[in-house]
Amino acid sequence: MNSTLPFNMEPPKCITEDGTWCAEVWRLTGNEWLAASAGWLVAKPLKILLIFAIAFAIRFALRRVIDRLTSGNGKTPALLRPLKERAPQALGSLVSERRQQRAKTIGSVLKSVITFLVYGLAFILALGELGVQLGPIIASAGIVGVALGFGAQNLVKDFLSGIFMMLEDQYGVGDVVDVGPASGTIEAVGLRVTTLRDVNGTVWYVRNGEILRVGNSSQGFAVAVVDLPVGYGADVDAVIDVLGRVATQVTGEEPFSSDVIEPPEILGVEKVTPESITIRMTVKVRPGRQWAVQRALRARAMGAMEEEGVQPPMGRMFPPSPPA
Repeated sequence: MNSTLPFNMEPPKCITEDGTWCAEVWRLTGNEWLAASAGWLVAKPLKILLIFAIAFAIRFALRRVIDRLTSGNGKTPALLRPLKERAPQALGSLVSERRQQRAKTIGSVLKSVITFLVYGLAFILALGELGVQLGPIIASAGIVGVALGFGAQNLVKDFLSGIFMMLEDQYGVGDVVDVGPASGTIEAVGLRVTTLRDVNGTVWYVRNGEILRVGNSSQGFAVAVVDLPVGYGADVDAVIDVLGRVATQVTGEEPFSSDVIEPPEILGVEKVTPESITIRMTVKVRPGRQWAVQRALRARAMGAMEEEGVQPPMGRMFPPSPPA
């Protein structure tokens, strides 16, 4: 009997099995305890290291694939091609930034999910190699997950809303939107917070989970609506003719001719109040260009009506001065 064995302890039987870790350790050290514990001291740690090495390699490969799918190099990233895109052409150079930010955010979500799944599976396999009973751990993790879900439900709500907003492309960088609490131009879109700047220059940070409805003025087309009040004594038909002529001139000149989608329409009398009669005209234009067209139409129409001698609103309350 070997001197390294305690009293009445027999050598482990595994030392006679060729090709096992037990036999190899016995051959190298001659220590029965080390040979009997070779599975725990050598085999299992190596298996666990191999599991995490494979997990790291899989994660690295998948993240590289996601990086390639999200890098467009000036073009639409491959990750976004199967998804719906509503980026307006009027954004110009902002379209590339919008696509890049959208692809980057979606790619970040995918990377996080892959990391969680791959390393989570590797951790479970490692615990299995150590002989740990996974049932109680999974049950405890479920209880902890429910508790965290209740405690962080607003955060989870924000992230889920941000994910669906990104996938559906409800809005993006450069869009002019009304999200309820604030309205303005989108500057940044994240999974938790949307950042926009209003016409006064104030930056608003709106949680995605708090956005119940979105009014986007930058998708498809827009309508430039101009309401012009005139006095009761004005000839409505003559005013409509003047507005039609002005609208045709403005929309036929640069820089507005490239923004117009359909010819302007003079809808006629829109509203009658004790002070005035309101005439409305509309023009369908590219998204985001309605305000510039409205300002140009309004300025030109006011000058044209003054030249034609159209009575201004409140004229019946302030009659013109008699000639000198």
